[in-house]
Amino acid sequence: MNRTTSVSWPLRILCFLIALWLVGPMFIVIPLSFTGQASFTFPPQSWSLDYYRNFFTDPAWTDALWTSVRLGVAVTIAATIIGTAAAIALVRGRMRGKTVVTGALMAPMLLPQIIVALAIYIAFLRLGLVGTYTGFFLAHTALAIPFVLVPVMASLRTLDPDVEHAAAGLGASPASVLWHITARLAAPGILSGAVFAFATSFDEVVISIYLQSPLLRTLPVQMYTSVTTNTDPTIAAASAIILTVTTLLILVPQLVSGRVVKD
Repeated sequence: MNRTTSVSWPLRILCFLIALWLVGPMFIVIPLSFTGQASFTFPPQSWSLDYYRNFFTDPAWTDALWTSVRLGVAVTIAATIIGTAAAIALVRGRMRGKTVVTGALMAPMLLPQIIVALAIYIAFLRLGLVGTYTGFFLAHTALAIPFVLVPVMASLRTLDPDVEHAAAGLGASPASVLWHITARLAAPGILSGAVFAFATSFDEVVISIYLQSPLLRTLPVQMYTSVTTNTDPTIAAASAIILTVTTLLILVPQLVSGRVVKD
């Protein structure tokens, strides 16, 4: 046995244990979502779909789900457009103060979330945006932009600028170069950013708690409220749905990137 093999096996075991630790909660939450009992007991003594039925029929849960989906789609569109435009300007543009601009755009990701939440709450309270859909949209968009900026900038830095210059030299307009060359070559990064933007908005709870109202709350806030007031296993069904959606969203860019590389 050579040294490389002897080192790789402990590393593989360590990676497996870390992966098991990260995904371990899924093996508890998902079975609990199918329990037929009125409280959390693992492993479940009986099986039922009652709590999934309750999730999709209770107005408190369905309204929160619809709010999160609607907000997530709007935030994804806005954050992807803004983040992609900012990434192109920072990577391809010639401007002063790029470091300052990049730091400002990345601040919501780098600062502790509770500080960001308090700052947004104080500012929005003065503007009358607390408890409004507009307030949620602006806050979630600001939080999601860095998650678009990072993968798009990474994609743009791997592209050869000579391709864009060649297209421009052959008579393509700046808009055509941007759409047909830059955007298409950076598509995997843009798609990854869009997915992360949706997941960020869909899973956000700290800022959403500050911005909620009795008539407007997102699914994570509804889950937080449910787990702090009662032991209704419906929250397990909601958690299983979020885990499934998030996992599928993460797999989409990987599949698209693989197809792009093959093509």
